[in-house]
Amino acid sequence: MTEFRPCRSMLFMPASNARALEKARDIPSDGVIFDLEDAVAPEAKAVARQQAADALKAGGYGKRLRVVRINGLDTPWWREDLAAALSGRPDAVLVPKVEEASTLSRIEEELAWLGGADGVELWSMIETPKAYLRLEELATVTDRQTTWVVGTNDLIKDLRARHTKNRTPVMAALSMAMLVARAYGLTILDGVYGNFKDADGFRDECLQACEMGFDGKTLIHPSQVDTANEMFAPSADDIALARRMIAAFEEAKGQGAGVAVLDGRMVEELHVEEARRQVAMAEAIANLTS
Repeated sequence: MTEFRPCRSMLFMPASNARALEKARDIPSDGVIFDLEDAVAPEAKAVARQQAADALKAGGYGKRLRVVRINGLDTPWWREDLAAALSGRPDAVLVPKVEEASTLSRIEEELAWLGGADGVELWSMIETPKAYLRLEELATVTDRQTTWVVGTNDLIKDLRARHTKNRTPVMAALSMAMLVARAYGLTILDGVYGNFKDADGFRDECLQACEMGFDGKTLIHPSQVDTANEMFAPSADDIALARRMIAAFEEAKGQGAGVAVLDGRMVEELHVEEARRQVAMAEAIANLTS
């Protein structure tokens, strides 16, 4: 099994706010997204770019993922954003509003021209109707791409739909993105929940995302981190059961059987695969703070 990397809570931080970048070092999210796009006014782009690069170089974020969201290719800022991001050696660059495979190809060309991008992943924001109609094409354009972030707010706006508690207007799109991401081995993160003061609503949306299979959630406020970390992680009971399932299956296999019985339930290879994934996730979470 490949190394598991927790993405339960990916916290957007406006890179124009130096205090926020400093505070992020002590917030227990699985990752920080240094935002140069939506959260930054045009007149603050240059300052944000420099502060993100400086914060990355200074470090202090532990083992958490460090991602820079650049501005879109339809803006005059993206090339400088990319160069500044690479100077700080982030784990990934997040590209907004990806609608065409050519967008990611162009980013890859720029990375090659800049140099020093070995090991830097591409993450894509999937947030427009055109993107959801081209999911398979977008999933296969480059091996550097590892992760999708669904942008539900932009999608709802473009659809002229309404925000509803159960997200019925966009459920078909989210389900299709999940299918394609899993088919091509991509990590997939749920979009942000805008009302950070609505703790119950946020928890409900996390539960829905967990039930759908999302790997984690993008966040807009530190107060959402603990809930996301809890909801997207296996519980102690889950892990205990997973370890028992693995042990029972290995014992049965050692006796020449292809299945095991645990607590009156059949345990097959597919159950053990999920059990191993849960154990790997728990170990990776524990490793974040070790």
